[in-house]
Amino acid sequence: MRRRIVALGVLLAALIGLGFAITSVRDRGHKTPTPTVAAAPKPFKIIFPEGFTRADMAERVKAVAKIAEKEHGKTPLLDERAYLAATAGERLIQGFGRHPLEGFLFPATYQFTGRTTAAQLARAQLAAFQKNWRSINLGYARSKNLTPYDVLTIASMVEKEAVAPEDRSKIARVIYNRLHLGMNLGIDATTRYGLHIPPTQSLTASELLSTNPYNTRNASIIGLPPTPIANPGLASIQAAAHPAAGPWIYFIRKPDHVHHFFTASEQKFCEKAQEYGYHC
Repeated sequence: MRRRIVALGVLLAALIGLGFAITSVRDRGHKTPTPTVAAAPKPFKIIFPEGFTRADMAERVKAVAKIAEKEHGKTPLLDERAYLAATAGERLIQGFGRHPLEGFLFPATYQFTGRTTAAQLARAQLAAFQKNWRSINLGYARSKNLTPYDVLTIASMVEKEAVAPEDRSKIARVIYNRLHLGMNLGIDATTRYGLHIPPTQSLTASELLSTNPYNTRNASIIGLPPTPIANPGLASIQAAAHPAAGPWIYFIRKPDHVHHFFTASEQKFCEKAQEYGYHC
């Protein structure tokens, strides 16, 4: 009897152990799967180079939106018309007052998805502008009675005229010197902006005599143009706030189409113009 009781106990223990083993295997076999989270859509990049105008940026938005639509098969919220609408009119800009957004749409690389709106992109550009502008010391410009908006306008002209980085601060100095002397600025880029003339097209005699307020080639139009003519990068803004020291009041692009010749002499300017194949 004692042997039977012991044997029965051993068997019962074995069965209990087997039961736990089966339960354990069964639990592992029916383990609840971990829920997966869908990956966020990969953002697209949109690059706005320095010197782009608001219209240029709208064209770039149009081109990149088409690429995004082709790759994802869905039309993004961001498009040319929406961008132009989001950047139209005047806006109150901290430290500047109320102005059109030309000049304040900071050129940089931005990311967007199909759900990004034009208003969000414009806000990102304005935020980037404010962040970069905070690094600018306006002490020298203020000593010359120039406002922050004046500096931004000068920076836009520097951006459109300079190719070689070392010429930026010299071009800014020419503008400062001409303003001081009460001369017209004589900047082709302002005339092209005001009359919507592309850089590949020559300026005609009638265009150079235009009374458009952006036509700084007209000797009777003195001072800065009404607004910036492009959206400058940080380097051009710094040059506009801190021009190089020099007496120059003329500059002309050299035959390499990169560097400029600077002089304070009208005679030397005309000599170089003829040497380079330009009319004086």
